[in-house]
Amino acid sequence: MNVDSEPVAPLTVRSDRAWGIVGLVLIALACGLGAWVYFRGPSPFAIDVWWNQLFAAAPLEPLLSFALVMNELGGYVTAILIVPIGGALALFLFGRRWAALYFLAASAGSALLVQVLKHTFGRARPEDILVLSDYGSFPSGHTANAATIAVVAGILFPSLWVRLAGAAWLVLMAFSRTYLHAHWLSDTIGGALVGAGAALVLAAVFSRLRARDADRATLRRAGRAPDAVSPRTS
Repeated sequence: MNVDSEPVAPLTVRSDRAWGIVGLVLIALACGLGAWVYFRGPSPFAIDVWWNQLFAAAPLEPLLSFALVMNELGGYVTAILIVPIGGALALFLFGRRWAALYFLAASAGSALLVQVLKHTFGRARPEDILVLSDYGSFPSGHTANAATIAVVAGILFPSLWVRLAGAAWLVLMAFSRTYLHAHWLSDTIGGALVGAGAALVLAAVFSRLRARDADRATLRRAGRAPDAVSPRTS
């Protein structure tokens, strides 16, 4: 059988399409939550107030230091440039060129969607915020970025430990944003929905292209030139 002419496994195609649909649903839920926030007025949800008041006292130094580190790691130059470009470069050097492009696209798509929603809903941040931040509280950009990284890592490296580490990173980032009073709890939920949704939708878009990375690795192990890989067909 000619390996070059084999189509993508139907199960893989269906799975990727299913993840794309799930991603769209998550983004729709984030938009719905944002609309709820917008139309109900400036008052935060009761759960937002309750969660914010849990940390209303003077912050504990170890937790404050941790939250400030997460603030730097999850935003600004680190999240926008260093992590996406560094991660994509590492993937490219290991021969996963389409995975690298997928990571960049997912990171950019998530960040763009966050900014669109921030400027659409214009939610005010908590008054007791402890750090400087940009316009708009909903959704949390730091949490969206963490969710994007977690989902991309889980898709590209589908092991239990990678997915558990990604989930832990997401939860810790969301906690740090509320501990610093930079966001309401519902902002972090919206951010998680946006980031995960964007990563899943782009995973479906890049599905066939990412499959070529596996083909190249297979051909390399077989001693054949990677350029012999032909485009996948439906």
